[in-house]
Amino acid sequence: MIVNAVLPTSIVGSLPKPSWLAEPETLWSPWKMQGAALVEGKQDALRIAVQEQRQHGMDIVSDGEQSRQHFVTTFIEHLTGVDFEQRETVRIRNRYDASVPTVVGAVSRERPVFVEDAKFLRRQTDQPIKWALPGPMTMIDTLYDRHYKSREKLAWEFAKILNQEAKELEAAGVDIIQFDEPAFNVFHDEVQDWGVATLERATEGLRAETAVHICYGYGIKANTDWKATLGPEWRQYEKSFPLLQQSTIDIVSLECHHSRVPMDLIELIRGKKVMLGAIDVASETIETPQEVADTLRKALTFVDPDKLLPSTNCGMAPLPRKVAVEKMSALAAGADIIREELAAARA
Repeated sequence: MIVNAVLPTSIVGSLPKPSWLAEPETLWSPWKMQGAALVEGKQDALRIAVQEQRQHGMDIVSDGEQSRQHFVTTFIEHLTGVDFEQRETVRIRNRYDASVPTVVGAVSRERPVFVEDAKFLRRQTDQPIKWALPGPMTMIDTLYDRHYKSREKLAWEFAKILNQEAKELEAAGVDIIQFDEPAFNVFHDEVQDWGVATLERATEGLRAETAVHICYGYGIKANTDWKATLGPEWRQYEKSFPLLQQSTIDIVSLECHHSRVPMDLIELIRGKKVMLGAIDVASETIETPQEVADTLRKALTFVDPDKLLPSTNCGMAPLPRKVAVEKMSALAAGADIIREELAAARA
């Protein structure tokens, strides 16, 4: 059951990890434990993440990505055909260089990746739960491909693998399966040619609600530097939203608060549910409830109240834990303001 059926709140993906599990405020941080202790530590962190979300007003609960080092590579490292010892430096989303593993053969998924973690999450709460997976296009952008030598071919292979995982996550009790596709804001021609099609392949046959999250990245320097080059208006969504409006995806998640995204672009996905980023993850400044409410109020010009899901712009892994929980509280309080306004208007 959804605690608040109107404007149900959630985070997009990650929460900061406890300092005893991994280095705080660091992406790709190595684990501080090994073996059975690491398994137990991940479960303890996941349990805490659920508790913090519930305590601070999140209606849809996730794992906070506590059991993975990175939102893309942790999934990839469980697949065959990818060699993590053979590494190449590639340009990630035309933004920054990173050392990435190499595709050396046919990719496949021999066993579930996150299903046991999802079952554990399901046991922690009776609220709706959401699980995030990397999208096909963002996966291929985080690898060096020596085997397929075609971004599209590899994306279709990943789409099939993601669909296998998604179906098992659904069977484990996941209510919303979210696919993270920040690459949709960069490779516009590919989004049109095959990006949305491969995303739909990843969601094929699912009864759980499906979401696609498209943002401008974590609040790290490489992303904030890139955003500084985008001009007074960020209109990247103008390319993907009309395609997604015609797609089978149920929910579109976008960055909004403290961004230069024109709010009226939401009109391009009219009819879809909108997971609206009303919390800025590139700043440690805590939003006031009224600031959150103002962002949501503006969005309601372009999306019906029963289709608006207040959320964060992106994941909060690089932030201090105290900041992350205070931002969740602000999100919940801002949503409460708008719920009261909607109730008063109906009365």
